Amino acid sequence: MTGDQQSLALLLFGVFVAATLGITTWAGRRRHGSPEEFYAGGRLFSPMENGFALAGDYLSAASFLGISGLIALFGYDGVLYCVGFFVAWLVVLLLVAELVRNCGRFTLADVLAARMRERPVRIAAGVSSVTVCVLYLVAQMVGAGSLVALLIGETGGRARAWTVIGVGTLMVVFVALGGMRATTWIQIVKAVLLMGGAIALTTLVLVRFRGDLDALLSTAAHNSGHGVDFLAPGLTYGGGWTARLDFVSLGLALVLGTAGLPHILSRFYTVPTARAARRSVIWSIGLIGGFYLMTIVLGFGAAAVLGSDAVRASNAAGNTAVPLLALDLGGGAGSTGGTVLFAVVAAIAFATILAVVAGITLASSASVAHDLYGSLSRRAGRTPRGEVVVARIAAVGIGTAAIGLGLLADDLNVAFLVGLAFAAAASANLPVLLYSLFWRRFTARGAVWSVYGGLLPAVVLVVLSPVVSGGPDAIFSGVDFHLFPLQNPGLVSVPLGFLAGWLGTVTSPAPADVPGHAAKHAETEVRALTGAGAA
Repeated sequence: MTGDQQSLALLLFGVFVAATLGITTWAGRRRHGSPEEFYAGGRLFSPMENGFALAGDYLSAASFLGISGLIALFGYDGVLYCVGFFVAWLVVLLLVAELVRNCGRFTLADVLAARMRERPVRIAAGVSSVTVCVLYLVAQMVGAGSLVALLIGETGGRARAWTVIGVGTLMVVFVALGGMRATTWIQIVKAVLLMGGAIALTTLVLVRFRGDLDALLSTAAHNSGHGVDFLAPGLTYGGGWTARLDFVSLGLALVLGTAGLPHILSRFYTVPTARAARRSVIWSIGLIGGFYLMTIVLGFGAAAVLGSDAVRASNAAGNTAVPLLALDLGGGAGSTGGTVLFAVVAAIAFATILAVVAGITLASSASVAHDLYGSLSRRAGRTPRGEVVVARIAAVGIGTAAIGLGLLADDLNVAFLVGLAFAAAASANLPVLLYSLFWRRFTARGAVWSVYGGLLPAVVLVVLSPVVSGGPDAIFSGVDFHLFPLQNPGLVSVPLGFLAGWLGTVTSPAPADVPGHAAKHAETEVRALTGAGAA
């Protein structure tokens, strides 16, 4: 797009960004500076509001841009991401939502500290949460870079780099000014816009093929360059045992990782009761399930309407498939309708990224201030307002780290990058959370070993994987130091997290981790199941 059409696209895009900043400013004026207000929004949100916010937090650039792009490029194998991301919510509903809301206050570490020595488990959980959040943020940065570079007509590395820096700056502003209240309302608005945009595009795709799904799939297979193999499993994960194991590893990470994501867990503290937390998850499951069904249509629609080669030519990882599909469905690059629809979809996708990065940054800064700073500083000199100040400063540091890593990984698919974050969450956070909630004998040593025993292998295996070196699509394509054959470490790191927690517990010097260990577990169990004494 050039000239007047590009100006119109940028104008509509700017309106969405300005509205988002306006919400932040409005909500920021209502904050009181207390940790409960900053981290949990005063616990005043209804189940429906929190359900929309959960969907907004979860439906990231990976969902809207990455998965559609993977389906457009690899067909059936791309659909597997939709299945993994959605099934994960059953784990959240059945095992996590109510119990975490009853046992914790602001972060994952609160659940662990309820029955164990506070300092070591808080430090371990804080380190893990920050690591997972930074990995997740990198994916959002990459998606933002691809999207805005396409919007302004510059697909080079320089344009994407400046976009990543701009997104990082905006997310710091959101967190520092508005806290959880602003972040939640941004996510609610974003969820409504995202669902509306997906419904509109899905309708246009189905109208293009007169509602004939068979014609849609047949055309997608024909234009993909792979024929009928495009609609069958194995295009990506069928090239040998390594590829098949990579698929199992990815599925394990996606299904188990959601229940360990810090920014998802923190959302359960924004409602007043555990029952409200459970109802929030039910709302989010309905929204997320409907969205992923539409994502499948959009991915195959991009392959059918544009062709896989055109999608790959715009962005090698497929991250721009949906905006390009919107441009074509609206009338093409030379039409006003195409320009308007493209700009609206791009702006919705960018609002998606802004909302998600705000939620992740808030969760990670809460871990730094509430867990790490709270454990390492002297209690006598720590105040609630001082903790909030530390959280705002931490947001700046975490944003800077995410920007730097986002610049390195700008050629990778965002759904794939999110898969790595899910693997780290499933390896480090989920084992310690389940052990703490359900194993009476679990000790502080077991908790610390479980966190580091899952986190360190996950990070090390990613560094030693083909994602980082050893291939033309790697982050460092010019060198080769990869030793681990799989792209996703979940198949190895998740069992190691559970094993380390068990070993740490059974090798503890005493059956009771601290005096009154049995009583603390009983108290935590009653609190988890009934909500008695919950914050």
